[in-house]
Amino acid sequence: MDLEGFAKRKLRAGEKEEEIILEMQRRIAEIKRNRIREEEADAISRAILEEAKRTIDLKDESGIFTEIKSDVRMGELGVGSRGSGDFYVHEKIGKLIGPTKAVVDSSSLSDSGVVRFLDGGKEKFIVVTVDGMHSRLSDFPFLAGFHVARAALRDVYVMGATPVALFSDIHVADDGDVAKIFDHVAGISTVSDAAGVPLVTGSTLRIGGDVVIGERMTGCVGAVGLADTVVTREGAEEGDVILMTEGAGGGTISTAALYYGEPEVVKETLNIKFLRASNALIEEGMVKKIHLMTDVTNGGIRGDANEISNVASVKLLFYEDRISGLVKEKVFGMLERHGIDYLGVSLDALLVICPETVAEDVQAVVRSAGVKIEQIGRVEKGRGAEIVVNGERKEFVPKFREAAYTPIKKVVGESGGDFEGMKRKVDEAVKAALRKKDRVKRILEYVK
Repeated sequence: MDLEGFAKRKLRAGEKEEEIILEMQRRIAEIKRNRIREEEADAISRAILEEAKRTIDLKDESGIFTEIKSDVRMGELGVGSRGSGDFYVHEKIGKLIGPTKAVVDSSSLSDSGVVRFLDGGKEKFIVVTVDGMHSRLSDFPFLAGFHVARAALRDVYVMGATPVALFSDIHVADDGDVAKIFDHVAGISTVSDAAGVPLVTGSTLRIGGDVVIGERMTGCVGAVGLADTVVTREGAEEGDVILMTEGAGGGTISTAALYYGEPEVVKETLNIKFLRASNALIEEGMVKKIHLMTDVTNGGIRGDANEISNVASVKLLFYEDRISGLVKEKVFGMLERHGIDYLGVSLDALLVICPETVAEDVQAVVRSAGVKIEQIGRVEKGRGAEIVVNGERKEFVPKFREAAYTPIKKVVGESGGDFEGMKRKVDEAVKAALRKKDRVKRILEYVK
């Protein structure tokens, strides 16, 4: 529970201070139980209220302390839910950052960034990425660590780079058991050991310090890779073919399995086939012949297809009957039983787009690594994506949110509210952030 946020909401609502303090005391006692005395809970509540009063709606002439507001909530826009709203926000992040000297930055909607450097006069590339752990795996720290580490390595591999280091950031709320840290790191280092990529550094903090109580955990894992050449999403060309490896899912599928009461399915996700397939392609020099590699994650194939189309200005055509056979049987069965659209969730499969002339070689290399791969579509002239279902071509677009894969997500639903209205408010917030950025840059230039 966010005690600081609670106090500020109550203050804005005009509630009496003593009533706010008493309610906070009750909440603290409810969570901390016999680990705190009544007088300690009272002292903490009063200190939090004092801090909240001093910082609530803080303003200054420069605007540095003034929090930008859009009046659009994260859940309302579907941020983090891998759908239209989420993609829109990421586009805006790229615009806020602005042009960079990077080879690949946020404007490409790629999961990794790339910068170039010279090594003995020869141009090479550093690939950097970071992935957040699945928010619903807080009670399963090992799985959270395993899947986020694997995700970070995937994002480096699909750029055509060889991962050389991993780093992590773990945040546990005040009442969380310290063992969560070790359980989580064990999951990360299991992938690290299996992939031969060292986990070299990281940080460990409490969520919100003293003002957030509870046991929640969150965090991220980043990866760094090196490459002689990089593969970007702009590379897809008309006439290319689309290949996909088998997929059993990762954090998303594990979450679905756990919260639908089918934990045995989680074991299907514990593999490094994606990493083996990608590494084989790099070692055999195939990345120089491939136009694009990506992992089927963000909103499933629906989301990835439209992101690629937008960046590469091509149309992607898929064949549904070829895709379904590449999803592990137990995983596919679980998704079918619970009415979860397998095309709209992360399958953690490797998607390769390449010229038809090299498709057989690509498949041979991946199969030599013990990973199944098949052709599932082709690239055409145009924009957007389509899918052939029972012989009929249909529009293939992401929904407002990714496919609802847990009971709570079913309740929340996959559609949103006034998307156009929310977009306008978000646009104004981005403009305000840019103005603040420019003000501070002018201050820095003056200091200089």
